[in-house]
Parts: sequence; structure tokens; C-alpha cells
Amino acid sequence: MSHTIFMERGRNKSWVPITFGIAVLVAGSYMFYSMFRIDVGTGQLAVLIYKAGHDQTNDMEIAPGDISAPEYKGVQRKVLTEGRYFYNPLYWDWEIVEQQTIENGKLGVLISLCGDDLPHGEFLAHLKESNKNILENPDLVTTKGIIPQVLNPGRYPINPYLFEIEIHEPKTVPAGFKGVVTNLAGKLPTKPNSMLAEPDERGVQKEALDPGTYYVNPYVMQINLVDCRSQRFNLAENKDMGFPSKDGFWVSLDGVIEFHVMPEKASEVYVIYNEMDNGEDIDQEIISKVILPNARSFCRLQGSNILGREFMGDRSKFQESFQNQLREECQPQGIEIVQALVTRISPPEQILKPVREREIAKQLEKQFQQQILQQESEQKLAIEQALVLQKQALVSAEQEVIKVTTKARQEQEVAITKADEKKLVAQFRLDAAADEASAIMAKGKAEAEVIEFQNEAEAAGWKAAVAAFSGNGRQYSQYVLYQKLASAYQNIMVNTADSPIMKIFDQFSPDQIGEDAKGTAPVSGADVKTAGSVND
Repeated sequence: MSHTIFMERGRNKSWVPITFGIAVLVAGSYMFYSMFRIDVGTGQLAVLIYKAGHDQTNDMEIAPGDISAPEYKGVQRKVLTEGRYFYNPLYWDWEIVEQQTIENGKLGVLISLCGDDLPHGEFLAHLKESNKNILENPDLVTTKGIIPQVLNPGRYPINPYLFEIEIHEPKTVPAGFKGVVTNLAGKLPTKPNSMLAEPDERGVQKEALDPGTYYVNPYVMQINLVDCRSQRFNLAENKDMGFPSKDGFWVSLDGVIEFHVMPEKASEVYVIYNEMDNGEDIDQEIISKVILPNARSFCRLQGSNILGREFMGDRSKFQESFQNQLREECQPQGIEIVQALVTRISPPEQILKPVREREIAKQLEKQFQQQILQQESEQKLAIEQALVLQKQALVSAEQEVIKVTTKARQEQEVAITKADEKKLVAQFRLDAAADEASAIMAKGKAEAEVIEFQNEAEAAGWKAAVAAFSGNGRQYSQYVLYQKLASAYQNIMVNTADSPIMKIFDQFSPDQIGEDAKGTAPVSGADVKTAGSVND
């Protein structure tokens, strides 16, 4: 026993160095894994910093080359996006930063922080090819400065040491406005004294933008809004709209002028009348510098040729001339006069009273005539309303008849359909019951035949077994009994041969068996069945 305990202790001590080695291996693997691992999460990037290699020169802001074969120390151009990476910390250092995100409804302006300095007077970065994606090919940017391309909303894994993103609002041109485009970059105008510049030159462009949202670089293109909707104002807002008539009476008037900037000339109007350089108060500039001077000039020139009493009568000719003259003067300047109405003309009181009374009488006469016509119209209207009500009642009755008839027909069709469905279901159930009865009868018949075949096979086996004992069924029964008893008894211990337990086996002695055999007749089918019951 002590030897066994010693062996067990020996085996236990042999596992100590193995366990220690495994622990050291696991700890070393974990340290290696944790020190060499770079986990870049979602929405992050890793900036790699190379510790070995050549020192950068003074004109380098970032290490040239690729991280697969770095040559210079410092921040590398390429970054690592989301994922897991393994780098040797003896040669590499890294910095995990958040990726730059541009929200929906915003735009991003990319600014290059590396490269050559721009020449004097330039602010856009020089590109080797302007039609390629700068983010996928940052080497295309050769200088510092603003990238002309803009970034749409999204998330960008940009090296913060290589590029910077400024967030700006896109320019929206509302409905009814035009967006006047001013190029801030490009060639200098070939015609400096021209109001509008060519498409590739700096200055205000002839073609204005239609309503919509434009994602443009605000350092490259400036968009100013010009309201092209209809504007309306009163001529006598300041109570200074008047003129002397031909006979020397002072006549004051009031009117409403509706105008709008012609969309095709929005850029030209913006250049001429935009003194505030924002386009918001351009309508006031148009009113004070274009419309009012022309309106006052016409009224004073034409009104001085008309007698004071003539303003009390028909003023349609003066109204038409006023509107046409104003349109002719304003249209070449990009202003369209939609309507110019003279709403009120105030002649002097000396000639106003008699004319007013005459006009009142005429108006009363027209009023009475209108009342007569109104009564006749009301009579006709009452008759027409009665006819309409009658027609509506007839239409409603016809609709009700059609509705009831249609509903009854639909209910009849539904009832017939349900009856047909029930009939089909009953027929299916009848067929299924017949099939089930046939299956049960076939199954019972098959089971009865199986039992019959089994009984015949068992009886044939017993007949063959009895035939082996010369047809002696009793001997076969004893043989079966011996087989059962032989396997049940292994040792029998008795004191004497005449023990009571030994007397049980006397009947199986050879002499007794011989005597029994002499008096035994050949077995029949009944003996075979008896032997079978003993065996069981």
C-alpha cells in the first residue's frame, strides 16, 4: 500500500514542469497577442507611425512611400480601417482616431495639409488628374490647399495628418428664385469691363441655376439668390405721387405695380442693382432705381396734357398708356411689368363734387336695373333648383333598386357556392370513409393470415422435433425439461443418496425412462402441443 502511494506521488510531481511550461507558453502568447494587436473599431481608423528608417527632411510633412515597405520615420500616408491587425511594436506605433463623418444635409470640403506651397494668389490645390477620386489616390494631390471636389454625406477614413475636412451647408435655391453663380477660381476674365464672365473665367456667370439643392465648394463657387417671383407695391406709399393737370389743378394718384425679375436675365440684374452684394434687397433697388422714376416721368409728362375734369371720366386710355410705357422702359433692363394699375386718381374738389353727384345718379340707376335682373334670376334659379331636386330623387330611387337587386344576386351566388362546397366536402368524406374501411379490412385479413402462417410454422417445427425421437412425444418433453433444468442447476449438495431432493430425479433414471418408453405410443399432434407447453 505504501508503495502504491509513493508511485502516485511520483506521477503527480511529474506534471508540475509540464503545467508550468504550458502556463508560461499561454502567458507569453497572450502578451505577444496583446502587444502586437491593433483593434480598429467601427467608425475608427488607425494612423501608423514608423519608428525605424531614414529621418524626414524639413520639407516633408508626412513620410513618403507605402506601409508595406516603409523607408522614412514618422506618420505614414496609408491608414488602417476597421478590423484587427498585428504590427511589431518595436518598429511601429499607432494612434486610434475617429473617422470623419459628414451628416445628411451637409457637404465636406477637403483641404490638403501636405505637399508643396501654392504660388501667390492661388488657393486651390494642384492635382495630377482632376477626374479621379482623391481619397483613393491621395498621391494625385501635389500641393497644399483646397481640393475643388466636394464630399457627400457619409463616413470617410481620411488620414487627419494628410487631409482636413470642413463641413458646409449645401446651397438651396428655393422655388421662384434663381441662383446667380460667381466663379471664385479660374482664369482671369479676358474682358475685364464686361459685366458677365465666360464659363471658365472668374466672375458672375451668365447662366443662373434653377431651383434645387446644389452641393458645391463654397471656395470655388458662390451662389447668390435672386427673387424672380412677382413683387407688388403701391405708387403712393410716400404720398408723393402726383402731377399738375393741363388746366393747373394738382392731381394725385395711387396705383399698384406688379413686376418680377426676368429669370433669363437674373445674372445681369444682380450685377447691375446689387449694391449690398447679397441679392436680398435687390427688389427694393429695382423699385427705387427703375420702376418709380419711370412711373413718375410718365405721369408728369402725360398728365400735364390732360384737363382735370377728364380724369373724372373714362381713365382706360391713360391706364393702358401707363402700363405699356412702363413695360417698354423696364423690359430691356431685365424687369418684366406684369401689371400696372392706376387704382385711384384724386382731382381737385372744385370739379369733383358735380361730377361725383352725376356719377352717383348713374350708379343708382344701374343698381335698380341690377335688382330687377336679380329678381328674374332668382325666379329662374328656384325653378332650376326644383328640377334638380326632382332629378336627384329619381336617381336615388334608381340607385336603391340597383343596390337591392345586386345585393340579392350576390347573396344568391354566395348561398349556391356554399352549398356546392358542403356537397363536395360530404362527397370527399364519404370517399375517405370507404377507403378507410377497405384499408381496415385488408389490414385485419393480413394479420389473420400472418397468425395462421405462424401457427403452421410452429406446429411443423414441433413435428420435426418429435420425429427425431421416433415419434415419442414423452421423450421429447423430457429432453426439453432436461435442457431447462441443466442450465438452472449448477451445484447440488445433499447428505445421502436417499435424500428427499434426490428422489425428485428418480423418475428420470435410465431404467424408469426405458420403462416409460416401452409403454409409450407414438405421439400425435396433441402430444406435440403438450411438449410445447412444458417447454414454455
